[in-house]
Amino acid sequence: MSPSPLLVIGATGKTGRRVTAQLQQRGLAVRAVSRKSEVPFDWDDATTWRRAVEGVRAVYVVHAGLGTTEASDQVGEFAKVAAAAGVTKSVLASTPDDGSAFSQSMRAAERHILDAGLGLTSLRLRWFFQNFSEDFLLPSVLSGELRLPAGDGKEAFVDAQDIAEVAAAALTDDRHNGKSYDLTGPRTLSFAEVAREISRGAGHPVSYVAVEPDVFVAEQIAMGVPAQWADTFSHLYQDIAQEKLDLVSDDIEAVLGKPPRDFADFVASVAQDGTWSAHSAH
Repeated sequence: MSPSPLLVIGATGKTGRRVTAQLQQRGLAVRAVSRKSEVPFDWDDATTWRRAVEGVRAVYVVHAGLGTTEASDQVGEFAKVAAAAGVTKSVLASTPDDGSAFSQSMRAAERHILDAGLGLTSLRLRWFFQNFSEDFLLPSVLSGELRLPAGDGKEAFVDAQDIAEVAAAALTDDRHNGKSYDLTGPRTLSFAEVAREISRGAGHPVSYVAVEPDVFVAEQIAMGVPAQWADTFSHLYQDIAQEKLDLVSDDIEAVLGKPPRDFADFVASVAQDGTWSAHSAH
């Protein structure tokens, strides 16, 4: 009899695809789901949930909308479906407990999972290195200017690969059950420092311009970003400006037995693969 699979939600995302790869490298059965996967999964379509969790023993939970009450409630309803199907363990991509409304919504999602009867390992994540190479900050890097309302605040940016390795450990080792891990890089960096480090690797200058929150929101909306998302991100940047995230943790090293990857190593690898130089003239 083949072992029951591990479910990875958001399997095309920055952490989800890396978690999937980690589990597959260990020779484990993985059901990697997204809206367009063979077994589809859509947070906004509860009819897709039951088939996704069928026969599954543990699940990696990513919800792009977390930080809102609606998303937390969806996670809670999903957890009930998963528990009823026999799932026993969950690993949640969450955020630090900084007292903000955003983090309070995250704590609500965690409570909903536990209330449904699932085991929980909460991964409280920081901003990913890969936001600058694969996601919403890449256009700013290519344009040479990061215009953000983060002031001079610092953040312990973290590598998505380190996150994936911790998630894979938590999904496969019961020693991590019930734990909350703060996953950070080895040092804190301001966006001005990030811009300087990327400039050295990108082959073109990248500057950081601290803007007021209302200016940031207006500029994002002008670029087609939905107002709610622009406002949410504005508040996340302001958390950095207010020094709420100027802390490092040794949790990655405690779980993996090796230190987290440094931002300089990430910059060197991205510089080598040409992500930042290929479009630098645009």
